Amino acid sequence: MSEGDAREEFLAEAQEIIEGLSRDLLLLDQADKEGRDEPELINEVFRGVHTLKGIAGMFGYHQLGAVTHALEDLLDDLRLGRVSLAQSVLDVLFEGVENFQRLLGEDPEGPPVDLEAYAAAIDQVQAPAPLARETLEDYALDSSVLSVLTEYEEHRLRTNIEQGVTLFRLLVRFSLATIDSSLEELKTRAKPLAEIITYLPSMGGGGGEDIDLEVLLASRASLDELREALGDQGEQLSAVERRTHAPSRLPPAPSIPAGPGAARPTSAPPAPLPPASIAPHHQTSAPAAPAALSKEPAADLLSLRSVASTVRVDIRKLDHLMNVVGELALVRSAMAGLREKLQRLTDEKILTRDLHRIGRAFERHLSELQDGILDVRMVPLGQVFDKLARIVRQVAREHEKEVQLVVTGAETEVDKLIVEELSDPLMHIIRNAIDHGIESPKMRELGGKPALGTLALNAYQKGSHVVLEIEDDGAGMSIERLIETAVRRGLMSHAEAEELTHEEVLALVFLPGFTTRSSITDISGRGVGMDVVKTNISRLGGIIDIQSEYGSGTKLTITLPVTLAIISALLVKVAGRPFAIPITAVQEAILLVPQQVRTLEGREVLSLRDTTLPLCRLNELFGLESRDPGHRSFVVVTALANRRLGLIVDELEGQQDIVIKALGPSLTDVPGFSGATDLGDERVALVLDAPGLLEELLATTEWRRVGEARLAEGPR
Repeated sequence: MSEGDAREEFLAEAQEIIEGLSRDLLLLDQADKEGRDEPELINEVFRGVHTLKGIAGMFGYHQLGAVTHALEDLLDDLRLGRVSLAQSVLDVLFEGVENFQRLLGEDPEGPPVDLEAYAAAIDQVQAPAPLARETLEDYALDSSVLSVLTEYEEHRLRTNIEQGVTLFRLLVRFSLATIDSSLEELKTRAKPLAEIITYLPSMGGGGGEDIDLEVLLASRASLDELREALGDQGEQLSAVERRTHAPSRLPPAPSIPAGPGAARPTSAPPAPLPPASIAPHHQTSAPAAPAALSKEPAADLLSLRSVASTVRVDIRKLDHLMNVVGELALVRSAMAGLREKLQRLTDEKILTRDLHRIGRAFERHLSELQDGILDVRMVPLGQVFDKLARIVRQVAREHEKEVQLVVTGAETEVDKLIVEELSDPLMHIIRNAIDHGIESPKMRELGGKPALGTLALNAYQKGSHVVLEIEDDGAGMSIERLIETAVRRGLMSHAEAEELTHEEVLALVFLPGFTTRSSITDISGRGVGMDVVKTNISRLGGIIDIQSEYGSGTKLTITLPVTLAIISALLVKVAGRPFAIPITAVQEAILLVPQQVRTLEGREVLSLRDTTLPLCRLNELFGLESRDPGHRSFVVVTALANRRLGLIVDELEGQQDIVIKALGPSLTDVPGFSGATDLGDERVALVLDAPGLLEELLATTEWRRVGEARLAEGPR
């Protein structure tokens, strides 16, 4: 593996660890607010930071190693009870995750990490918590058990006693050959109701092939409930009683009878097994057996197989494969054309039949390959939702607002590249919702709302598109204030403002430089953000709609294609030139009847099934020569979300899978096109940006501006 590949592998693994830390911290934050004790979550965070520290040192990320080291000390104090969990401690932990992201280079333009300031923040929250009272002697626990508890196990035992949680003793016998799976099964059954504090060999021992374990548990459940949860393993479960007299050494726990002829160890009690409570969650190996009972595994039982069945793949490699599949699609189209030509020029029926059969097989396998690569590229939106949850907590605390994030549909999958490009627009929307929309707790209570504001994030698939809804229950938008701001900033006159519909007024927030804020905050008020959101969504082939009711809240709806890698397109001709329209935006195509076209408010429209369909003549929009009126034309009805637009074209050439190629730096900003594609017959077609055309041409003022500009230029 080259140095570059090793670094990419490190960055991928580090990013996975950081995402896991973020999820665990959010769960820990929720548990703290609900007053729940989650020691295993703290252990998960501790292990993640410890792992990150190790790999950072291996790859020379010394600053990252320094931050993880300082954070590891804090987490160790937290898990051992020397520091109490509080919001101030969680703030430091979340700040650590943000520092990890910056040090990995995810946000090179962000502020640099001030290691000294962060170390001071850790020191400030690392004041020791009051120690628990010495209460272990009040319980009938064998001193030999207490003497071998680790510091963490003793802390968990004291914590449970202080909280009044009942202690239980469980005696189990496991076969040495299956101790791995048996322990995992025991932990899985116990976890919903109990915390396993420790487990160690029983003083009674076991048979030559068996081992007896004494397990100490803490649970608020009753004895019967625990026994039912543990099944057969719960037969030897009993509650640990409180002492009624001065503490005295209890007799050894009764051993479970061994089978006939089983050997009994006569040596001193063996050393305890490693506790379950500190074993990594992914650990599958069993704790080491006592020296007297341990056996070396036979050589033929060892395996070099990996436990994981997944591999990491660089998205650029998948892009390359997708391009290759795109080229094969062109070969498929060329083969189909050659087959049709051969059928017309020769009577070799057997040859043409075989060629047709081979072509069908090639098409079928190519379709499977294409679907397979697309499936590999798909990732759940939960990847970006987890990051947004961290942003919500941070921004809400900075502005002293109480906000809960409700997420549904995190399992909805889209293309990996779309997920990455979606992060920044969603972050802008979330920040604006908290800063502009959701009121302070006092203002919400005065308005008859609960102090806790709600920000809902919902995702679902709709056909070949993914829909994201971001809704808050904040102040909403004032139509009057939006119009007043637009007129004051010279964006339109009073007369033009009066012609706008409710939806068009709300869409003003997407204009460059538009803001109703009179003061500037750290995250909004500068007039940038929402116009960038709209631009970035459009680049992904999507559109964004806004709904708002003053005093009730605001809802933004983003509609995106599932993937941009390979798409099906409708090929059309305008003035003899080929164009491609993504089939995901095409609702239907109909023959144009000129007599049915009428003009409404300065634009051509068509009545289609009791609805009014706005029309756009592509030859006029692109400045191409008009066709002879005697020739027939077609209307391609494009639709996205609740918007529809009819594109008038000269010819329909059929449907074809295409790979969109970028137009290059000099043509990137040309409106109306999302790229170009090779049609496989020595022709190149421009791909229409259907969402962009719907956005621009359906806006009254924009329609008139574009139409007048194109008509003024005249035909090209």
